[in-house]
Amino acid sequence: MTTEVKKYAALLRGINVGGNKKVPMADLRAVLQELGHTGVQTYLQSGNAVFEAPEQDPAVLARALETAIEARFGFTVACLVTDGDHLRAVADACPFPAAELEGKQLHATFLSEQPAEERFAHIDRAAFLPEEFRLGDKVVYLYAPEGLGRSKLAEALARPSVLKGIDATTRNWNTVAKLVELTAS
Repeated sequence: MTTEVKKYAALLRGINVGGNKKVPMADLRAVLQELGHTGVQTYLQSGNAVFEAPEQDPAVLARALETAIEARFGFTVACLVTDGDHLRAVADACPFPAAELEGKQLHATFLSEQPAEERFAHIDRAAFLPEEFRLGDKVVYLYAPEGLGRSKLAEALARPSVLKGIDATTRNWNTVAKLVELTAS
């Protein structure tokens, strides 16, 4: 019996920002290859990588990558791994008109687990308009017309009380679209 090989995306949180947690992309590719993954590519300098591996639980792949990064660089980095099918589903389920928006206006925050809707109940959505968010399958979609850096709603969503105990990392829609392309079968 052979195990099917799938394409995955690894999303690293908080690397190469402000001179902290430096992870050169060549080194990230090497770490992934040392873990036995093939077809390894990186995208941008912000911790996006795609690779092929035998089909398995993405959380297991993420923990292995976190352990390998800590061993190589001496610091911890939260990693989320998702497969190409999930990335495509995230893109297809986007509740905002992605094709009509600039990439910097639409973001997806990928989550390590599905949060309960109640975690977001205290956020007064009307107070943040025209910014909006919607919860999807292990993802929060954020429409921020002025971009993420100016988003008050993004700040509210990032509070510890909202996503406590859940690893999360955000990508703009241009990056999401590219990762969908790179992990397409």
